[in-house]
Amino acid sequence: MYYLCYKSNNILQMQTNLHKNRVLVAMSGGIDSTVAAVMLHKQGYEVIGMTMKTWDYASSGGSKKETGCCSLDSINDAREVAVDFGFPHYIIDIREEFGESVINYFVEEYIAGRTPNPCVMCNTHIKWNALLRRADALGCAYIATGHYAQARFENDRWVISKGIDAHKDQSYVLWGLSQENLARNLFPVGKFQKSAIRQMAADWGYQELAKKAESYEICFVPDNDYRGFLKRQVHDLEEKVQGGNFIDTQGNIIGTHQGYPFYTIGQRKGLGEAFGKPMYVTDIDAEKNIVVLGELNDLQRNGMWVRNVNLIKYPELYNGMDALVKIRYQDKGAPAHIRQHQNGKIEVHFFDKVSAIAPGQSAVFYEGNDVIGGGDIETAFDI
Repeated sequence: MYYLCYKSNNILQMQTNLHKNRVLVAMSGGIDSTVAAVMLHKQGYEVIGMTMKTWDYASSGGSKKETGCCSLDSINDAREVAVDFGFPHYIIDIREEFGESVINYFVEEYIAGRTPNPCVMCNTHIKWNALLRRADALGCAYIATGHYAQARFENDRWVISKGIDAHKDQSYVLWGLSQENLARNLFPVGKFQKSAIRQMAADWGYQELAKKAESYEICFVPDNDYRGFLKRQVHDLEEKVQGGNFIDTQGNIIGTHQGYPFYTIGQRKGLGEAFGKPMYVTDIDAEKNIVVLGELNDLQRNGMWVRNVNLIKYPELYNGMDALVKIRYQDKGAPAHIRQHQNGKIEVHFFDKVSAIAPGQSAVFYEGNDVIGGGDIETAFDI
């Protein structure tokens, strides 16, 4: 028996006893989390569904209709399935904490001349913490999500590994999870191909859900216009950053940019200038309001520093090891030697040069299919 108390959309803890068969499932209304919830229900778990309202897109002034995990349609889709299968479903409003952490981080990173990774920030600092607090309040021993990843306990450590479906693997965005989080996390869809997940939804009678399109946009920028989003968030942004120069790798002024936060490392299109040959953003100096442009080979680096490191498979890496390193979500990864320093940062030496290492993005280290750990890219260099 457990009891609930509500205050400002938050579930307050009334009992701390955890039921070993009870699981709180994060249900976004999408096919993956929905199938995860039903799968656990059919396996005999006592499922409680929870949908998190993270963002009200209309409040940001965007022109596109709200879609994805924050939309009313998605919330209703999640609730409908919970009702159909007879398990509880709750909606929690975490817009305030989401805005304070994820939105502010997103804006501040661009203002600093870096390229943020809001999904990692949200997973690490918002969604999992919010879920675990509510799981404790509801007496749930476990939480579950619809991520395509797997977890196991080995050598006294919880380890994340890639999902079976290589095209859908989401282990990259989970590098920030702690051992405490992983100890209570279930990834039901990680052992299946996406096609099998769609078939399950169809077999259960959810034909529309089975055909639901994938969403690759940032949830709070559903029109993919991050420049417009930044302008709406920082009303005097253009005045703060206008009038800067494009320079080449030799320091020569070759044009004028529209504001350094509107560019990312590796960008070629949308520079607003004609240079007679393909030019790419190779560096951004926020302090000097400068964007450096170069040719494709100027993007190549074979070293980088990674900060804010979270190690998962091993507790430390002071002796160093070889690993496959991914520097962006869709990256195939590149072989490298990684070594942790006493300040906690990891130095990465790639065996061959890689292109467009963007400070602010996540670097994730793999040993086979296992996530060794990850962190934020601080800076790139040549050895």
